[in-house]
Amino acid sequence: MSQEFKNSMTGKPTGKNIRRQQAIIRLTMMALILVCLNVLASWFHKGLDLTHEKRFTLTPSTKKLLHNMQETAVIEVYLKGKKFPAELQRLQESVREHLASFKEIAGAHIIYKFTDPFEGKSEEEQKQVSHDLHEKGIATYPLSNYDDNEYSTRPFCPFALVQYNGKEMAINLLTARTGTSRAEQVAYSEASLEYKFISAINTLNRRKKPRVGYMIGHNEDVGVHAIAGLSALSQLYDLDSLNLKHMGHISNAYDAIIINQPNIPFTDPEKLKIDQYVMRGGHILWAVKTMQASMDSFANGNMAFLATDFGLNLDDLLYKYGVRVNSDIIEDKQCMQIPQVEGKEVVLHNWRYFPKINPTSQHPIVRNMGFIRGGFSSSIDTILTAALKKTILLESSKYSRVAGSPVRISLTSTMYPVRDEMFHDPYRPVAVLMEGKFHSAFEHRLAPSYLQHLDSINETFRPHCDTPTSMIVTSIGDVFENDYTAKDGPLPLYVYHYDPNGNYANEDFLLNCMEYLTDQSGILEARSKDVKLRLLDEGRAKDEKTTWQWLNVGLPIVLVLVFASAYTFFRKRRYETATAPSAKNP
Repeated sequence: MSQEFKNSMTGKPTGKNIRRQQAIIRLTMMALILVCLNVLASWFHKGLDLTHEKRFTLTPSTKKLLHNMQETAVIEVYLKGKKFPAELQRLQESVREHLASFKEIAGAHIIYKFTDPFEGKSEEEQKQVSHDLHEKGIATYPLSNYDDNEYSTRPFCPFALVQYNGKEMAINLLTARTGTSRAEQVAYSEASLEYKFISAINTLNRRKKPRVGYMIGHNEDVGVHAIAGLSALSQLYDLDSLNLKHMGHISNAYDAIIINQPNIPFTDPEKLKIDQYVMRGGHILWAVKTMQASMDSFANGNMAFLATDFGLNLDDLLYKYGVRVNSDIIEDKQCMQIPQVEGKEVVLHNWRYFPKINPTSQHPIVRNMGFIRGGFSSSIDTILTAALKKTILLESSKYSRVAGSPVRISLTSTMYPVRDEMFHDPYRPVAVLMEGKFHSAFEHRLAPSYLQHLDSINETFRPHCDTPTSMIVTSIGDVFENDYTAKDGPLPLYVYHYDPNGNYANEDFLLNCMEYLTDQSGILEARSKDVKLRLLDEGRAKDEKTTWQWLNVGLPIVLVLVFASAYTFFRKRRYETATAPSAKNP
């Protein structure tokens, strides 16, 4: 009689019952552990970012702003729909991941949802929806998709609407860049998602707009070619005009001032007002065009003109601040095009005096930015100055050269090809950021009459900055000027009317410069992110589509079956060994 039968007769637990009880206890403990882990994970969530570019890691400034949110931000993402191309599905998922990361930090202060504004709508209703969205600053585009010999078109809205603090702001989630594929545009868009969302929340959180002064009085443009830039600035800043001739000093109530392409010389008293504004911690965006060069000079049948120096009398001021804008003109083979009449046709020719700047700097102001179009531009030299940090933001291409003043500029130059070896002055700086404690250009040379002027307005002369400040100098001609046509009027800053398919980053450059100068939150750091573009070989992907589908579906099933068979086999062997009768017991 077996021991197990004896135990059953005497009421003692058998080995089978013991194993069953142990299994129940193990399952109960595992269930309790899983429940506890899920509860703890909901309270204490910690992700591990294993990507090389740290795409899922928020910057410290973003985390700080999210932690300090007092109101609830409601974010409605319109990037939703069926049969999106793979690139847009990837962008959609990236938006979802970024907003989830925001919510992990801000908690209930972040609410987001994905909606398709055109779902279930008739064609007429879709037109009305597009109109309503346009009123909020949200554009709608036709999305064409060609897949497996099927062509389809549907409305597409790559935008999000952020509502916070009683205000709202539209965000364009898809960054358009000239000369890039849709996959590349999506990659650049992914890199800027954190910045776009946190910048919108930061902007809506402001109690008042930063105050910016736009300098006039030296023939700065305020006409039809300045409308786009001034309009973009006025949406984010309290914009005001400044005329140095009519003011005793520049008030530090202005967070920054803009000096945009003056062409009348500055007097020393006017320079003193600018200088002392900087010494009191003011910020300046300089757009300095040193040469008298304009396409209007070709009017009345002129085929050539001579470009000379404006003589702005700013050299000593800028030199003291660490840069020199040279009296020259850059010629660049990477350039814009202009039309010329050849017989009865209008033909576009490369115009090497209009550089097309490709930002390569890693600084947040220009990181991941598209091409910037320029007009007649000059080179910038940096000067060795103590206690100042200089960062080159923009520079000409590898195939560039400079011509010193005076420069003869002729339309006939477009007719003759120029060899690459003639462009022997590459990478000339055209935009520089200076940061630190500046010294006054009037230090040790202040005239008594200037002291009297300062005394009359109850100001003391400051020979240097007490606190660090910053300024940006760019010499790209017409960089903040919009194009204009008689048919369409003023065009957006990103449009060049001889390149209607281009999307230039002039407005982004302007707004990023101003944000860096006026916003101390540091959220512009989020623009430093990069997303590596790892594209598939489209030919192989199409040819091997079936193989990889079977592999992805079949291999996991085969592995599960192999594991289950091995587990069953070894489990059976173990229990057979454990229950086999001993050789000594018949």
